[in-house]
Amino acid sequence: MESGNQTRASEFLLLGFSAKSDIQFVLFGLFLSMYLVTVTGNLLIILAICSDSLLHTPMYFFLSNLSLADICFTSTTVPKMLWNIQTQSTIITYEGCLSQIFFFIVFGCLDNLLLTAMAYDRFVAICHPLHYSIIMNGQFCGLLALGSWCLSIMGSLLETLTLLRLSFCTNMEIPHFFCDLPEVLKLACSDTFVNTMVVYSATGLLAMIPFNGILLSYFQIVSSILNLSSATGKYKAFSTCGSHLSVVFLFYGTGLGVYLSSAATSSSRKSLVASVMYTIVTPMLNPFIYSLRNRDMKGALRRLLSRVVPLSSGVSGGVLW
Repeated sequence: MESGNQTRASEFLLLGFSAKSDIQFVLFGLFLSMYLVTVTGNLLIILAICSDSLLHTPMYFFLSNLSLADICFTSTTVPKMLWNIQTQSTIITYEGCLSQIFFFIVFGCLDNLLLTAMAYDRFVAICHPLHYSIIMNGQFCGLLALGSWCLSIMGSLLETLTLLRLSFCTNMEIPHFFCDLPEVLKLACSDTFVNTMVVYSATGLLAMIPFNGILLSYFQIVSSILNLSSATGKYKAFSTCGSHLSVVFLFYGTGLGVYLSSAATSSSRKSLVASVMYTIVTPMLNPFIYSLRNRDMKGALRRLLSRVVPLSSGVSGGVLW
């Protein structure tokens, strides 16, 4: 908490990556390309799952929700960053900053909870295969997804609404490309003890408990797989978890990298790079992980594209005719 003139913030300044116009042009092209790949890849995953009856299973139901969450998670920060680069502006309004914080936390928590639900799905499928269809029925899966959305929204509301009680100093510069909650709290002149306690409590409830649930699920999964006598059975069991496990390592690895980099160094540049990995690169890579490592998903995408291409050819042919 700093001393100085206190004010009710009307806008913040997002300092971003660089003030050099030539570098900004390169960054704009890079991040626009990554954003388009992220949206297109995750949208294809959703369309493939919805259009293919073979993928109407609990695992792919959660995957479609995860892809939607990834699209929204990236869309919370990247379009505003691209707009600021294009217009050479660093301004974000107070209301816009609060909205960005709210949605960033919602979809970040949602990713976390959906990955936990997917880990539980794999646990039931491998450790209790005979009861899988009974346990992971449509109603239960729907409740898990709905509960994940509701918990994420409530947790984010709690963290965001407590910001309304804060007053800010005259320095309104955020050394980031989006309104990151810890960086905003550093600008407050009023006491942030309540905010800090809320952040810790929400992190424990919506991040640490689900993460421990994932660890426990995979501990049980590995124990069950090791008890199998057939090498082929072990390989098939591990292969069903490969894509999910890769996404879990990527999600938590980059998330941990963000906070370790911010704690270990005072360099805002290193913290920015770690944040890019977490907020942009991870959602972009998820569709590739699930499509390249999953035979069913590759087949569904192939069938989806085979229906789209003839349709577009027919439309273009009709126009020419």
